[in-house]
Amino acid sequence: MADLPNLAKFDYVDRVNRAVDYVTRNLDQPLRLEEVARAACFSSYHFHRIFRALMGETLASFVKRVRLERSVYLLSHRNGASLTEIALACGFSSSSDFSRSFRGQYKVPPSRFDVERFRLSGRKAMKATLSPPGERHKLKRLPAGKNPDGFAVNLRNIPARRVAYIRVHRPYEGDNASQAVARLLAWAEARGLAGGQWLGYQWEDPEVVPLEKCRYDVGVEVPRSTVAGGEVSINTFPACLIAEVEIKGSIEVELRALHWLYLTWLPSSGYAPAHQPAFEAWNGRPFAHGMEHFELRAQLPVVDARVPL
Repeated sequence: MADLPNLAKFDYVDRVNRAVDYVTRNLDQPLRLEEVARAACFSSYHFHRIFRALMGETLASFVKRVRLERSVYLLSHRNGASLTEIALACGFSSSSDFSRSFRGQYKVPPSRFDVERFRLSGRKAMKATLSPPGERHKLKRLPAGKNPDGFAVNLRNIPARRVAYIRVHRPYEGDNASQAVARLLAWAEARGLAGGQWLGYQWEDPEVVPLEKCRYDVGVEVPRSTVAGGEVSINTFPACLIAEVEIKGSIEVELRALHWLYLTWLPSSGYAPAHQPAFEAWNGRPFAHGMEHFELRAQLPVVDARVPL
């Protein structure tokens, strides 16, 4: 994110985060500049410049990119959906508009797009970032259908969640994520909120989206009366059904669990991913067991796969 004077930076970050959240929740809508600016409490005249300064791209470029990235995600996980259904779910006016934009971004039409090959490239980039060269073999994925770790899914309904969060841009670089956790912990402790459910969630799929474009939120569930401020923003997630997997172990275990959840359990479950991010629900505070061992629950919001996009 571009540098801004400290006096204004955090307030602007919060407002732009609201705009980003609005876009992400309403990808199937027209998303006019005036509406997005209103969600961020900016006039449309000022909003365009502020958004570009903070995000490094115009609102139009951001919306188009996120829509296309969402379409790749749906191509990966909604095999029965037609291109027209995917186009409309991602906010394109027609399948021809979608195909034209898709070809411009990925150089081939969506009907000829090799999703698995594209994801493999993303996985390689993520592995290179997460592990030193001598340990990258640890992040190899299991073949679909195998589950030597004994992962099991617990399906349960959860109520709406109100989350205070700090957004981390470039979360795979350095200690960006852990530093955000430390700042939010300090914020929560000062307000007696540190005992709430801690969450981590990523808006983009790092196998689809370039790592430098990924956004990760570290958050804690808070009461309705909680007021955010500074770099801390508030988001509300609707009640949903989740597929939950218990994870205890290293980052390799978590990646294997997610791989199994998405590529083995999900296709045969009768469910499809809902339009919410997947959550890391920490057992206790984030990194309570250090940076090498994690105890958390992966929570994937799901819907009946027969429900239209």
